Amino acid sequence: MTEYVDCVVIGAGVVGLAIARALALAGREVIVIEAEPAIGTGTSSRNSEVIHAGIYYPTGSLKARLCIAGRQALYSYCEQRYIEHRRIGKIIVATSEGQLAELRKYAAQAAANGVADLRSLSAAEIAKLEPAVRCVGGLESPSTGIVDSHALMHAYQADIEASNGVVLLNTTVLGGQLRGDRIELRTADTALNAQIVVNAGGLSAQELSRSFLGMPPDAVPALFLAKGHYFTLSGRSPFSRLVYPIADSAGLGTHVTLDMSGRARFGPDVQWIDAVSYDFDMDRHATFCEAIRSYYPDLNPKRLHPAYVGIRPKIVGPGTPAADFCIRGPAEHGGAPYAALYGIESPGLTASLALGEHVTRLLLRRSSNMQVQHQSSGVAFDADPIASA
Repeated sequence: MTEYVDCVVIGAGVVGLAIARALALAGREVIVIEAEPAIGTGTSSRNSEVIHAGIYYPTGSLKARLCIAGRQALYSYCEQRYIEHRRIGKIIVATSEGQLAELRKYAAQAAANGVADLRSLSAAEIAKLEPAVRCVGGLESPSTGIVDSHALMHAYQADIEASNGVVLLNTTVLGGQLRGDRIELRTADTALNAQIVVNAGGLSAQELSRSFLGMPPDAVPALFLAKGHYFTLSGRSPFSRLVYPIADSAGLGTHVTLDMSGRARFGPDVQWIDAVSYDFDMDRHATFCEAIRSYYPDLNPKRLHPAYVGIRPKIVGPGTPAADFCIRGPAEHGGAPYAALYGIESPGLTASLALGEHVTRLLLRRSSNMQVQHQSSGVAFDADPIASA
């Protein structure tokens, strides 16, 4: 038996839920399909829970534009929905004279992206703000924050269900077929004939797209997996803000973040892997200690304990500069009403509301050229979505 449905979003992580929410608020009937027994069990539950300012990303990129729009919307949304968050701020530190030039590049990049509140700090100024940190200079980002990501995802789910949407757990999409005006999906229990399908499958997004008949081979990018370990610091945190070193090619370095209880955690590192595995490698402890001591020399290794592992879905491999978000819509799928998101890593959490609006416009622009603005999210873009990357 085939069921005819309006919109299906595959994947109930923070981005999939945000997209489903935006579609539901646009008046569409939405079903979210999630293979796991709960929402947000993958990448969305294994990150730093940071609200990013938009400092690092190339000007005009999806990451830059959606991060800045999403950050503003996310703070507003959390205040409206009483979701625990803190605009805690962060400092980016240079630990040698040679790294000061990188700080200047960050400041210039942030200004070009529209981040206007960065402040240069001397080593003495940083010592007053964060006495445990040792460096030769830094940048302060007061608009960086932290958020309870699980509470955020439950709020998105509540918005979906309040708009008559449905979240189906323990349901796996086994494959399907792209057609000109609809998408056919198969699960273990039923077949669905959908007007719109969004693939927000995270680590499984490429595999899912390749399971669809009629999928253009060049529409699906390669997948590279970057595993990241996180350690927690037992006892009272010596930090009151987030502390980031100079970034490397695969990420933002082994940085300090704080959870909502004020506990300090360090990570992630970068370990390229061939298959998804959340096993914690305690051999990383010594490497972590070395990286952390570059800016926190008083670290007691006995206070550093394993926390969790996250895996970032990347579309470029080792030694390659970080890629932009990759969002492919009907134009890349022969006109079929299908959108797929690949390489949605940081700042995906920060950008989630903006990503929801962007994908909604990408799929609905054929039926409406009017500007759309959802008061509940505070996100507003022009009618045409930001160009796909």
